[in-house]
Amino acid sequence: MLQKEVKKLLDAGLEEDSSLFLIDFSVTTDNKIKVVIDGDNGVTVKDCIKISRAIEHNLDREEVDFALEVASAGATAPLVVSRQYKKNIGRKLEVETPEGVYEGNLTAVEEEYIVLEWKAREPKPIGKGKVTVQKRQEINFSVIKKAKVVLKF
Repeated sequence: MLQKEVKKLLDAGLEEDSSLFLIDFSVTTDNKIKVVIDGDNGVTVKDCIKISRAIEHNLDREEVDFALEVASAGATAPLVVSRQYKKNIGRKLEVETPEGVYEGNLTAVEEEYIVLEWKAREPKPIGKGKVTVQKRQEINFSVIKKAKVVLKF
């Protein structure tokens, strides 16, 4: 019952700011509520507070005791929903599939797949040496085991 009530309050809180979206939500048997959100323009502490208050201020602690944690998806957290991919167009991703690991710039996000592009050095077709070639790979969401943004420092 608590999970349904919290989900309803969470959805209402997210509706107030259309740039925010849900990544993960859980309620344990001992009433520990965990909410992970992301945003099209990132997530601020104020965003987490706003979602936390939307839930906490509408639950009665006299009825049920609970712990609430609202957090943003971290910079190194894997991408989970297609909306996260869209906000990262132009950034370098590392994508793991059954065929192997691809690392390249995310150039497009379609309904069924993403497009990665990168440059690679390959042997010349004729003669000695190598040549730089542009590579492109379409990867269906259904085969992505794990995808994360590659951070540059």
